[in-house]
Amino acid sequence: MCEVGEDYREPAPAGPPPPRPCREQKCVKCKEGLPVVVIRAGDAFCRDCFKVFYVHKFRAVLGKNRLVFPGEKVLLAWSGGPSSSSMLWQVLEGLSQDSAKRLRFVPGVVFADEGAACGRSPEDRAKTLAEAKLVLQTVGFPWHIVALEEVFSLPPSVLRCSARELVGTEGAYKAAVDSFLQQHHVLGEEKQSRPCPQHPQGRAGPPTAGQTEALSRLFNSVKTLTAKEELLQTLRTHLILHVARTHGYSKGFSDERHGDVVVVRPMREHTLKEVAFYNRLFAVPSVFTPAVDTKAPEKASIHRLMEAFILRLQAQFPSTVSTVYRTSEKLVKAPRDGCAAGTPGPRCLLCMCVLDVDTADSATAFGAQTSSQLPQTQPPIAEAEAPTVSCCHSGMGRAQHCCRMEEDDPRACVMEQLCYGCRVNMKDLPSLDPLPPYILAEAQLRSQRAEAEQEIQEHLLEAEDGARPGATSAEQAHEDGARPGATSAEQEGADGL
Repeated sequence: MCEVGEDYREPAPAGPPPPRPCREQKCVKCKEGLPVVVIRAGDAFCRDCFKVFYVHKFRAVLGKNRLVFPGEKVLLAWSGGPSSSSMLWQVLEGLSQDSAKRLRFVPGVVFADEGAACGRSPEDRAKTLAEAKLVLQTVGFPWHIVALEEVFSLPPSVLRCSARELVGTEGAYKAAVDSFLQQHHVLGEEKQSRPCPQHPQGRAGPPTAGQTEALSRLFNSVKTLTAKEELLQTLRTHLILHVARTHGYSKGFSDERHGDVVVVRPMREHTLKEVAFYNRLFAVPSVFTPAVDTKAPEKASIHRLMEAFILRLQAQFPSTVSTVYRTSEKLVKAPRDGCAAGTPGPRCLLCMCVLDVDTADSATAFGAQTSSQLPQTQPPIAEAEAPTVSCCHSGMGRAQHCCRMEEDDPRACVMEQLCYGCRVNMKDLPSLDPLPPYILAEAQLRSQRAEAEQEIQEHLLEAEDGARPGATSAEQAHEDGARPGATSAEQEGADGL
């Protein structure tokens, strides 16, 4: 049985530590060079073979499903950490003339300053920005620096899933390659070798004091670290999505929840040990930026607890992380009853995933709605004294809300538009007032649109029993098995035969 005070730390291994590579040991790949890196027990690589192994894993993620087309604009989300810095260096080397198989997309970099959410001083934030600009200028890609406070000026359209242009499959990719090669020969080899450095594009100036205070008030009002991490991830994604749409980027380093912008994660196959060794051996620069979970204990949040659990398994079973990723890719939620398999359903207001809380009577709907709305300390009301309020939307598929509740309680209007995970996180936010305006505006717009659609449905003429809407009398008679134009006596005779 699990106990509250149980210590989950694993005991020290009883056996001897794995042997270190000696002078007699050779690289497992080339069998000639001296090993400098031991990734797993017995997998010792020399410097050159380790680089080939590392680059191949990065290229395999991009080329496996041909996610990035030649000439496509790709926005690289760089946080300054080891993994994103390694990704930036992989793209920089892949676009150079010395690369064997050069990358063919047009990159740009975005850096989000999250210092206000972590309570950092303006001096520390300015120092971090100076270090980040130095690295970005060295790379030479077009770059954008944005502050997390800018979420308070985002438009509500950020939360809408834009239609994505269908690019087809094999033929479309080959056509994109041919077009890119023609442009490559016309414009010249030297100009296409790497993108020209451009002036930074992003915020015109530092965020205002009011925006910084509003962001600090928002994160200070959140009770748990888990909810803070989820909220930070959500706001960061919305801000990067807005930058990508504003500057014409269609890929960002896969889920396709945003429609016109596809998120790709090419570093997911790399372990932290591999990233650390690569950055050390090849002098990849990085910028340290404290996060909301910096110096937090292991059990402070669900994310930290799961990270520690997975890393312990990874130390004993090296394929744990890749197995978790590949298994999660195969998990697909079954379509709702009454919805076509290819028809997208309503999406969550925050994470933009398909809502997993059904409006019909189900265990998920009951647990997500009643647990968040019924007060815990309210005394039970007798059945005779219980007020009977008729809901104008009864039978219309609403999630157990009526107009009066939604008008009096805007929180219920927002909560019904969230998935189950976001509803649980929003419980740790006592009030919705500190949220950015674009979230509340989009929630109100969706609610008004839903009410308008219900009013239209009420005024539509319902088809007769067994009749198909829009069918003529002759078509309906043919579907019912009757002969068009036949009298009742003739039809009875035909039925008797």
